[in-house]
Formats: sequence, structure tokens, C-alpha cells
Amino acid sequence: MSSRQKILIVDDDPGVRKYLEISLGRMQRHTRSARTLGEARRWLGREGFDLCLSDLHLPDGSALELLEHIRSQQLPMQLAVLSACRRQETAIHTLKAGAIDFLGKPVDLTRLRELLNRARHTPTQSGASSLLGDSTPMRELRGQITKLARSQVPVYISGESGSGKELAARALHDQGSRAGQAFVPVNCGAIPSELMESEFFGHRKGSFSGAVEDKPGLFQAAHGGTLFLDEVADLPLAMQVKLLRALQEKAVRCIGGQQEVAVDVRILCATHKPLLAEVQAGRFRQDLYYRLNVVELNVPPLRARKSDIEPLAAAILERLAQGDEQRLARLQPGALLALQSYDFPGNVRELENLLERAHTLCENRQIEAGDLRLTPNSLLPAIAPDSSQAIDLERYLEQIERQLILQALEHTRWNRTAAAQRLSLSFRSMRYRLKKLGLD
Repeated sequence: MSSRQKILIVDDDPGVRKYLEISLGRMQRHTRSARTLGEARRWLGREGFDLCLSDLHLPDGSALELLEHIRSQQLPMQLAVLSACRRQETAIHTLKAGAIDFLGKPVDLTRLRELLNRARHTPTQSGASSLLGDSTPMRELRGQITKLARSQVPVYISGESGSGKELAARALHDQGSRAGQAFVPVNCGAIPSELMESEFFGHRKGSFSGAVEDKPGLFQAAHGGTLFLDEVADLPLAMQVKLLRALQEKAVRCIGGQQEVAVDVRILCATHKPLLAEVQAGRFRQDLYYRLNVVELNVPPLRARKSDIEPLAAAILERLAQGDEQRLARLQPGALLALQSYDFPGNVRELENLLERAHTLCENRQIEAGDLRLTPNSLLPAIAPDSSQAIDLERYLEQIERQLILQALEHTRWNRTAAAQRLSLSFRSMRYRLKKLGLD
């Protein structure tokens, strides 16, 4: 599978489409083009995209209607709006509606390149919500979210990469009093340090080289709603000082502006790094830590809720089928057991990637264990020679045992007697091990 971004261009002006096709091609991106909202919807029904660049006004609709279509179909992509209108109110309105950015026409290529890099690293809402599942950890998480959604306190969402921290943040927003306002996510680690102040607080035209138009910041876009700071530990110390002041004063001043502007936002933040350890190491300000970490919400890793893998996998495969029953792939028992035996260091995001690949490679819409391309080594926890981390030997050996039994069962087409003989086990011992490992 190619790692190059795939961009859908939607504009009724053939000159704009051609300019963007050539420019994006030179930037090593794949493109498709549409003239109308209807054509764009048809492309989205046929192919997957990472980003959509759409003119604000289309012959049969608008970019905001296209954004609503993307949301209703739960497509894992983002949208940026193009417009010759440079009014700040228009830009803020589109950002509040959920657009990732607002670009004036003619499109500045430096801004476009920045947008592509940001879109590559900004998480999108997955069609298969990682908050699915009926395991005890997930029931507890949803209960905590329901309680915290009633308040306006800042929440620090902790958890491993790919576990669903942004989805937890969205749930907090959607269940709270700000649900009708904007939810603005930003990946702090994906913004170049020299552009951070402009991205967060905005700038005035001419305030620095390259500022060819007024640009509202993320705080203005989130006014009345929620600003989600993902990977907040990656903020440089200089930016941490400015963020702390904005939170304390509840006001921001854009670059080139003369006055501060009041903003009303609820702050949610997340990082996969242990934030307190970052404070102790001097990489994160203690005063900002206490400002952000009023309440901590921990999202459990996928390996702590293995019973949720089956409903998650079903939801992911339904999304990949895009509503077409003929394209819906089925997870076979051996494949499900292989997934349940895997530790998923990349959590739900890794599960999605595995199933997307298997969905493409499988025969007759039947996903077997082999289609997952999980090697025996990938099913075992990694041990670094110089690691000081403690190893759970019993759990490690159990993983090896599970994988060898699964391989034997796959080889014998799930004939337990033959699999036991292959492993030099008695049938009684085989039954005991299957029950112990939850494979019966």
C-alpha cells in the first residue's frame, strides 16, 4: 500500500483544479478532481482519501455540505476550505464547522505544504470508534466521561498511542453543554515551532514575512466550544509560557494585533508521554501541568480489553465495506483468535491498519489468520537487551504457548487431536491448555 497522501480537489473552476493538480503532483501527492458536490460524493464512495480541498461555494452545494457528508459516512479524512472571500468571520465559521483550515485564493503553496504536513499528522475520527466494547475498562471509561462531561474543568487524557484519546475527548465534548459548538483538535507535535504562535493565536496580514492575509487562530476557532491539545507534551517551553497566559487570562492576542480578545474555550489535552515525568525532567512547566491536569482520564490499551476486539473488528470491516454488502469481509475464527493473542502495541489504530490490509489481500471476502500477516515474533512482547523494564515471564511464556497452539490448529485445520499430536501433547493436556488460554 502506498504511503503517499491522496487528495480530492473539488472546485468548479478548471484553472484552479489544474493548478492544484500540478502543484500537488510536484509535492508527490496523488489527486482526484471533482467539479461539483455530486461528483465529489461519487469519488468518496469509490475511493479512500486523506484530505479534501473544496471550494466554499459549489454549483450544487457547499464545502460545508461536503463536510457533513464526510461525517455522516464516518470517512477517516479531513477537509480544508478554499475561497476567494478572505473575511475573518467566514474563516472562523468554516473552522467551527469542522474544517481543518481555510485557504484564500489564489492558494499560497507554502500554506498548502504546511497544511499537507499537518493533515498527515493530525488524527482523524475513526469510523470504528475505539470507545466501542462492553469490557469492564470501557464501561468504566464511559461512566467517567459521562460524569466529566457535565463540568467545564480541564481534563488531561492519558493513554498509549492509538488507544483512542481523541475519541474520548470528542465524547466529552459531545456529551457536554458545548456539544453544539466547535470541537477543534490540534496535534501539538505536528506544528513547526516557528509557526506555533500563529497557529494558536492567529496573525494579521503583513505582521511577518509570508503573512499575506489575516488568519484566525485555533483559540478563536474554538470560541464557545472545545480545544483539544493532543500530544501537549511536545510543546516547546517558550510556547508553554504563552499558552499558560492565554489560559489564565482567557484571552489571546494575535501576531500583529494591538489588543487581546476574550475567548471562551474548554481545554482538553492528551499525550502518550507520562506528563508528570516530563515535569520532573524539566521539559514541561509545572504551573501549566496543574492548570491542564485538574482531572485525569485514562484510556485503557487494547490488550487490557481483549474481549472488545471482536466488536471493534466488525465495526472496522463494516466501515471498509462502505455500506456495500458485497464488499463486506468476514473475520474467520482463526483470524479472530490470532488477533486476540496479539498484544497490539499500536492499539486500536494498529488493529485498523491490520484489518485494512487484510481486507485488501483476502480471498472471497474471508479473512483468515494468514491474511493478517502476523509473524510469530510479532505476537510476542519485545524485550530490549538494555531495557530496565520488568518482564512478566509467565505472561511471556503464555504468549509463546498460545501462538504455537494456534499455529498447530491452523496447520491441522482445527483438528484438535492432530494438533495435539503435532505438539507431542495428550488430548487431555491439549483440552486443558485450550481452556486455560481461552481458545476453547
